[in-house]
Amino acid sequence: MKLEVYNIKGEATGRKVELPDEVFGIEPHEHSVWLDVKRYLNAQRQGTHKSKERSEMSGSTRKLHRQKGTGGSRKGDINNPLYRGGGRVFGPRPRNYDIQVNAKVKRLARRSALSAKALAGNIIVVEDFALEQPQTKAFREILRALNVADRKPLTVTPEYDKNLYLSCRNLPQADIAPAQDLNTYQIMRAGALVVAESAIEKITEVCA
Repeated sequence: MKLEVYNIKGEATGRKVELPDEVFGIEPHEHSVWLDVKRYLNAQRQGTHKSKERSEMSGSTRKLHRQKGTGGSRKGDINNPLYRGGGRVFGPRPRNYDIQVNAKVKRLARRSALSAKALAGNIIVVEDFALEQPQTKAFREILRALNVADRKPLTVTPEYDKNLYLSCRNLPQADIAPAQDLNTYQIMRAGALVVAESAIEKITEVCA
């Protein structure tokens, strides 16, 4: 697949770049994408939720009334879950939500996500660019020139660029990632991929 290369002003340069079919031209495998997205989202959970159960409550352990002969149910102490302020029955406990996904499945998921974006025409290749200093306004103008500012754009760079990262940080709909750290969730969440020309080779190395 060949795509036109644009500059940061949104103008076609007259050059085209070849996207490797083994990364951008496969039949998307939906189940692997689902698995990798689930793995990523689970890894974001802290798992520190906790509620106190009956034995962990601070309260009197005095039996409220005798077991039989009252005509009512047996109550136990004031920490009974039936009472307001009592312990919780089967409450959440700290746990780890991580799931394991094979490396081959992760790579297949990334290739599937990239191929789906390419098939839908949501990949834009732009000449390599950099900012001399962090400037959100300048970065926003680049996205507007490429007509992706309102499409949840994900900018993929060949290497981590601090100035670009800081420039993108205040744009709520935009995201940026170096090719080495690109993951399936970021690709699927984005409405359009703005890929730096030299990042294509890096993506191929990571995903192939």
